Amino acid sequence: MSILTHPEWNQETGGLVVAKAFREQIEGKIVLVTGVSPESIGSSTAASIASQSPSLLILASRTQSKLDDVTKSIKDAYTNINVQTIALDLMSQDSIRRAASEIAQLTPRIDIIINNAGFMTPKLQFTVEGIEAQFGANHIGHFLLTNLLMPQLLTAAKSNAPGVTRVVNLTSLGHRLSPVRFHDYNFEGKDIPPEEQHQPLSPMFAKGSVGAYNGYVSYGQAKTANILFSIELNKLLNDKGIVSYAVHPGSIWTGLSRDLDADGEAAIRATSPFWKNHDQGASTTLVAALDPTLREPKGILLHDCQIFDAAPYATDEQNAKKLWTLSEKLVKSEFKL
Repeated sequence: MSILTHPEWNQETGGLVVAKAFREQIEGKIVLVTGVSPESIGSSTAASIASQSPSLLILASRTQSKLDDVTKSIKDAYTNINVQTIALDLMSQDSIRRAASEIAQLTPRIDIIINNAGFMTPKLQFTVEGIEAQFGANHIGHFLLTNLLMPQLLTAAKSNAPGVTRVVNLTSLGHRLSPVRFHDYNFEGKDIPPEEQHQPLSPMFAKGSVGAYNGYVSYGQAKTANILFSIELNKLLNDKGIVSYAVHPGSIWTGLSRDLDADGEAAIRATSPFWKNHDQGASTTLVAALDPTLREPKGILLHDCQIFDAAPYATDEQNAKKLWTLSEKLVKSEFKL
């Protein structure tokens, strides 16, 4: 039996429906959403939140023109909403630090952070700092941004009821492709122990391997990291009134897969019998961010608007602690929470 407020919600539920049902949890709140561009899960998530009168909606993404397009769309629909935009490139820690500083100047508090931005590529790429790009952008970038904004989250938590202040990390059922490769996260061909080795790949996912690198294994590592990040945030912050969940938004065709070739696109399309539209893709994120029954941590992963089981290595507390330590090393900062 579902422990959530709406056990009837499923893969077909839309984000606007969820936002309307949880209006009281949005009204007057300050919400940050990363990875916002037209016709995306991020823009649908933002629009759903805007529909229920937040006091401030902050949209952060790499391309200002796309942020401007989404802002115009939201303001056309909801005239009085305060929308602010922030340039954020998760492939650059300097950009992340600048963005966090600008956000801190906008507001002394943030009630909800939705780490929505995602990046998938079959090609070996690196962040400015030399971190493999999918791990670097999808996890390390959000790890740094969230921790830099911790003062704003903690301020909100002091006046919110426990568990109202939340961090939502978008992940994927693709986390089942690979644990975090702590001994070779950059795919340099180093030896890794059995517990860090990826799952056997179907032929459609094995094709893209070049040397030690496989784009799908890399994606799986990054998506596992997103879940482990929520695990450690709960351990560190639950007594401060902040909770975190990871979300698989479902199968939605978005800009996430823009770097795939025809074979890669066919492989991804074959993974799901049901493809959601962008409104449906926003719904589970909003349940994780808003449902009052989730104020006390219950599970860690949501899928199709309900609690869902993650792979054991993605919920292992020791792995979560190791990932936090590695992440601090890669951003050259320690965060005392």
